[in-house]
Amino acid sequence: MKPSSSLRAALALAATAWCASAWAAAGEAQAWWIWPAVLFVLTFLLGIVAVIGGIGGGVLFVPIVGSFLPFHLDFVRGAGLVLALAGTLAAAPLLLRSQLANLRLVLPLALAGSVASTAGAVVGLSLPTAVVQTALGVTVMAVALLLWMTKSAENVGGESDALGELLRLRGEFDDPSLGRRIDWKTHRTITGVASFAGIGFFGGVFGLGAGFANVPALNLLMGAPLKVAVASSGLIISIINSSAAWVYINRGAVMPLVAVPSLLGISLGSRLGARLLRITPAAVVRRIVIVVMLIAGVRALLRGLGVWP
Repeated sequence: MKPSSSLRAALALAATAWCASAWAAAGEAQAWWIWPAVLFVLTFLLGIVAVIGGIGGGVLFVPIVGSFLPFHLDFVRGAGLVLALAGTLAAAPLLLRSQLANLRLVLPLALAGSVASTAGAVVGLSLPTAVVQTALGVTVMAVALLLWMTKSAENVGGESDALGELLRLRGEFDDPSLGRRIDWKTHRTITGVASFAGIGFFGGVFGLGAGFANVPALNLLMGAPLKVAVASSGLIISIINSSAAWVYINRGAVMPLVAVPSLLGISLGSRLGARLLRITPAAVVRRIVIVVMLIAGVRALLRGLGVWP
């Protein structure tokens, strides 16, 4: 995917959400099937961008759908967890076969995040909607700016720490965009596990896949190559979300009218995104993530503050 293609994908996603918001604001009566159809198209685009960016569908779905479409935020957060789970599971076989995703790296981090995400989901459902919307916008924008200001650790070197060596957190993969095989190791394993516990908690609060934080933690903190971080982030999301999603389901916050078309769209888009990931340069991956997250974060913040309802 060329840089111009990534920009077109991000703009198409924003334009779809913008048109849907304007349509809803016009106050015209719409047939019941219109919004499920809009959700399907929107989440298909989200699935492509989410897998390439390694951010899960929830981090884009919740601020975009919650801000631009006429659904209550609790239903959007519940659907966001479920569809992020479905999207990453749809892409997982391709990512594992390509050796980009690494199970040894995923499992200890996902275990810490899974326990914390359950507590986060309980807290999130007890907070006022405006507070969650505002905090969501600030969080998403802050992470997007962090990614923009920080260079990725693409050339990984050095020795693994003791715990990382014990767990054998290392691997190799073929990178067609560079034309060579990449060997990698991780470090700062204990700090990484602690950070994923925090990521899981906030992911449960906001109903996000939390891939927006998984990728920087894996790449910048633990030293995994960007493409390994992106691919492994998807598997981590699938494990963490399975815990938090049950809290939302138990509270009745997963509505089929929102969840079903979103699941179909994200699953189809994720499979296409997994195929594009192998041939997409790392710089393009960063550009897609930053552009789309900034758009979603600004909209969520303005709606939470009541500036742009």
